[in-house]
Amino acid sequence: MAHIVILGAGLGGMSMAYEMKAMARPDDKVTVISRDASFHFVPSNPWVAVDWRKRKDIEIDPAGPLARKGIDFIAVGAKRVDPEGNRIVLEDDRIVEYDYLVIATGPKLAFDEIPGLGPHEGFTQSICHVDHAETAERTWQRFVADPGPIVVGAVQGASCFGPAYEFAMIMETDLRRRKIRDRVPMTFVTSEPYVGHLGLGGVGDSKGMLESIFRERHIRWICNAKVDRVEDGVMHVIEHDEDGKEKKRHELPFKYSMMLPAFKGIDAVFGIDGLTNPRGFITIDAHQRNAKYRNVFAIGVCVAIPPVESTPVPVGTPKTGYMIESMVTATAHNIRALLDGAEPRERATWNAVCLADFGDTGAAFVALPQIPPRNVNWFSQGKWVHLAKIGFEKYFMHKMRNGTTEPVYERVVMKAVGLAKLKP
Repeated sequence: MAHIVILGAGLGGMSMAYEMKAMARPDDKVTVISRDASFHFVPSNPWVAVDWRKRKDIEIDPAGPLARKGIDFIAVGAKRVDPEGNRIVLEDDRIVEYDYLVIATGPKLAFDEIPGLGPHEGFTQSICHVDHAETAERTWQRFVADPGPIVVGAVQGASCFGPAYEFAMIMETDLRRRKIRDRVPMTFVTSEPYVGHLGLGGVGDSKGMLESIFRERHIRWICNAKVDRVEDGVMHVIEHDEDGKEKKRHELPFKYSMMLPAFKGIDAVFGIDGLTNPRGFITIDAHQRNAKYRNVFAIGVCVAIPPVESTPVPVGTPKTGYMIESMVTATAHNIRALLDGAEPRERATWNAVCLADFGDTGAAFVALPQIPPRNVNWFSQGKWVHLAKIGFEKYFMHKMRNGTTEPVYERVVMKAVGLAKLKP
């Protein structure tokens, strides 16, 4: 019998638990450890932040669904991973030993790297966690009662740009529905070298399309931007040129701001030699396996992936749901191979597929593979994306409640994209 521990119960961790249990031998034990006692569907956080969804709509207690599949659940965070001793020290000082470990924690949100950033001790909102989205929604209700300028975007080192575009458009749509859009100047601030870079070097005509959408919706933008600091009602931004030299300093007033932070590895793994890179992300080989600790695997946002290209201001590389799902499947098969005395052979397909909701329309992109040159490099927009994102949310929540291992991205997202590409 082997004990397989999955650290994290987010989109990657929950999918990993179900798929690993299905792939494991009958006597193997699977355990999920998570600081969060609940699962929430992160892609719906922008809707929560403008009160288009309630927390209860996108959240479940994972203990029941996991138990029905014979998977143990420990709702206590990890204090420290000890890969030398094949164990995890929990925050309550309990010890959990493992034969195989899958790290699926997601990131630590690096609000502290910029003075005044973030919802805790700063002046900006976040949609990275449902707790943050609820705080953002309460602030939003006060804002729409007394509107003013908005600053939205992603700071230097950020790697997940899609939600910043989504939230900018969702806010803009909500303001139009309230008939107060004319009272709200909007500025998009991003570390990307151009609008639509997305941390991927652009996908299809993402630059042209997103610039056109921004112009149509009267959203101005500042690229190659570093956020120097945030004060109450003012964001200090340094704009750089193509060589990375300082070009202009901006003092941007705001009454509401949401800025995505940079990510780094969680404290429980940070600084472990041979396990993480300097930012605390887990280093892996082509089979999702750490080179030093051969019984440790990693999936999702916590994985170390180099930037697609050099940019004047640092940007990270996104890990989309399609890629994470592929990582999950490869990891489950590779651990089963090890259980059977064989070597891992499966590789994740590092493809980027994303549906971004814009409130009443949306944009979709497909980058196969994620790093250029690509076999598929496609970007499109339309009402169908908004509807597909809603369908995707419902289907994924169904999957989490019922513990199915079906690859939801292949079923929902790729079919939607395929149908859209067939349109004249």
